[in-house]
Amino acid sequence: MRAICVDDDEMVLDLTISFMEESDFFSEVRGFISAKEAIEYMKNSKVSLALLDVDMPEMDGMTLAGKLREIDPKLSIIFLTGYSQYAVDAFKVHAEGYLLKPIEKDKLFEELSYVLDNRDEETKTLATARTFGNFDLFVGGQSVVFKRSKSKELLAYLIDQRGGTVTRAEAFSALWEDGLYDRSMQKQMDVIIRSLKDTLKEYDISDILEIKSGSMRINTELIECDMYDYLDGDENAIKSYRGVYMNSYYWASMTEGMLLDDRIDY
Repeated sequence: MRAICVDDDEMVLDLTISFMEESDFFSEVRGFISAKEAIEYMKNSKVSLALLDVDMPEMDGMTLAGKLREIDPKLSIIFLTGYSQYAVDAFKVHAEGYLLKPIEKDKLFEELSYVLDNRDEETKTLATARTFGNFDLFVGGQSVVFKRSKSKELLAYLIDQRGGTVTRAEAFSALWEDGLYDRSMQKQMDVIIRSLKDTLKEYDISDILEIKSGSMRINTELIECDMYDYLDGDENAIKSYRGVYMNSYYWASMTEGMLLDDRIDY
């Protein structure tokens, strides 16, 4: 989930971005001093929430909100201003939130939590995972190319966990069966996770991966997966399974056995 912040005060903007990133609600937070640059960014990127300063010289926040909503009517908007008299105008443009400067981190977190919990957002599949046979990920019919094989394997393992939370240590144990999770390998895991995040960002599917407090999970609602369909009883997925599941990875054998048992039942 992406967010943008727009404020003509660079110090306020930097502080707001740091708070937004600290909240762990977003995979990416971008800041803009220029309203026009924010509009151009919105035209090419999926953004869930915009935090907008109301009083800006180039274009006021109310006008900017209207233009951003023309691009994406489902965009959530929170206004930030030092003048309480703008509150009525803010809600005239159907803003979801309103905060007064100077911004307070706790109040921002509360507002973000409220707005995001009440978003009426249509779920959209961002990627397709194929797990029967070898593992591959596709976006718009195009195969995703991973810069590191271990990053691809990490994603495969997280998909195998079907949305369950996995710690870094647990992921390491899967990727290196007999490895020692010492300081050197912790750094190696950091490199692998960073590479995975970079790849997902390159294909504009960062939202499928959630990382919070040292743990990771896949947002299964954003992925179409043959294994998920199989477990849901999808007839086509059942017919397509030939008894081989992610055969490049030793840790996949447990799920493969489970699928074979289910296949006998079918």
